[in-house]
Amino acid sequence: MTGTEAGVRAPAGTPPEAASLGRKVGSAARWSLVNTVVMRLGNFVTGIILARFFLGPEAWGVYGIAQTVLLVLLSANELGVSLAIVRWEGDPRRFAPTVLTLSAASSCLLYAVLFAAAPAVARVLGSPEAAGILRVMCVCVVLDGLSQVPAGFLTREFAQGRRMAIDAVNFVLSTGVTLLLAVQGWGAMSFAWGSVAGNAAALLGCCLAAPGTLRFGWDREQAKALLRFGLPLAGASMLALGVVNVDTMVVGSALDQLALGFYVLAFNISGWPVRIISEAARRVSFAGFSRLADSPGALAGGFGRALGVVMTGTVPLCVLLAALASPIVGLVYGDRWLPAAAALPWLMALGLVRIGCELAYDCLVAISRRRSLIGVQGLWLVLLVPVLVVGAGAGGIVGVAQGHVLVAGAVVVPVFLYALHRGGVSLRTVARACAWPFLGGAVMACVVLGLERLLGDGVLAVLATGTAGTLCYVVCVLPSRGFLRGTAPARG
Repeated sequence: MTGTEAGVRAPAGTPPEAASLGRKVGSAARWSLVNTVVMRLGNFVTGIILARFFLGPEAWGVYGIAQTVLLVLLSANELGVSLAIVRWEGDPRRFAPTVLTLSAASSCLLYAVLFAAAPAVARVLGSPEAAGILRVMCVCVVLDGLSQVPAGFLTREFAQGRRMAIDAVNFVLSTGVTLLLAVQGWGAMSFAWGSVAGNAAALLGCCLAAPGTLRFGWDREQAKALLRFGLPLAGASMLALGVVNVDTMVVGSALDQLALGFYVLAFNISGWPVRIISEAARRVSFAGFSRLADSPGALAGGFGRALGVVMTGTVPLCVLLAALASPIVGLVYGDRWLPAAAALPWLMALGLVRIGCELAYDCLVAISRRRSLIGVQGLWLVLLVPVLVVGAGAGGIVGVAQGHVLVAGAVVVPVFLYALHRGGVSLRTVARACAWPFLGGAVMACVVLGLERLLGDGVLAVLATGTAGTLCYVVCVLPSRGFLRGTAPARG
């Protein structure tokens, strides 16, 4: 994001429209961050309660399979056309009815196919009992398809305050239903009905927050243009979700449900920084990058500062969770979940890579580098599957996590950097954004590992170790504060 977008005062001579955009983006970013942190903390607490008292690793593994299938379907349920609500110029109400019709039709078709294929899909993924859960949970595909247009209007208008209210209702209802059913012994099915209840509430909330947007219509020429715009993005999005979720499928089919439960828990923990930092940024970044797409210099500067802010906030979380994996898993979830800690350090490294790649993804979408995206995601998935299969056979869930990091670091990151370079974002810009956070992370890791050996892994020791490491990190990244605010370059 540019300096104005980051919420600082615009310098003298800034055009009024740019200053207005900066205020909108800054306000939206703050609301989005607060929303994401609050919701994720709530989900974190709910997950602890369920894992400690109601659900074992096997049930967690079945839920992981259902969640994986749902996420893959959600990536393509509206064919990518809803992004036109955010990206296209002009009044979106002209083409919104056609978007809604396409989105609803494709999501209903996807659900019908999944409903028929659920038993076969569950067997292939190593969890035959997940068929019923799949059929219930994937009702969310239809609900999500219907909510895409009103949600797109909220994103276009940077109305993250209203999104926070909607997400709060979604969370309260989905969590309440999940906990109620889990207490009554419904197992993994409690997640399915909780998700359906929450998504239904979110659909209603989006319609109330963006009135008049849930209106069907059809224009043949608009539909052709929307499909030309959206299908490549939907393909890239499906590939991206496949990259993130193919490991769950590999673990489910190559190992047993117990290993799958441990892996799903470890992967969920590694996603905490991604969800807290990256989701907050991505609710604003695509709309912000889209406004800067016609100005290469502004886009490069905005991407550099956005990447710097995201990395500065993410690196300490990843270091803490990687360095203190065993004590954190044991203290939070209980000793029966300790096998999950073995894969966590590797998955934290993957989480850090994912955050940078997701921001790059939004930037490339905004400048219409759709072919590059499909190429990068396709290459990632093609290379990943055989590596994960070999890793599962050689090292179980730890081998799968290591395979993920190997492919991401050795192949995917360089390819993304090349795609960004072709789009006008230089390697120097990326290096300048990451230099101070990475230096601080290295120092923090040394401090945390040293103190853990000295103090042990009790509750007070973990708190003291984490606090000391975080303070060291803050000191290391202080020189970059001017760059992150957009008021001065970062100097090394």
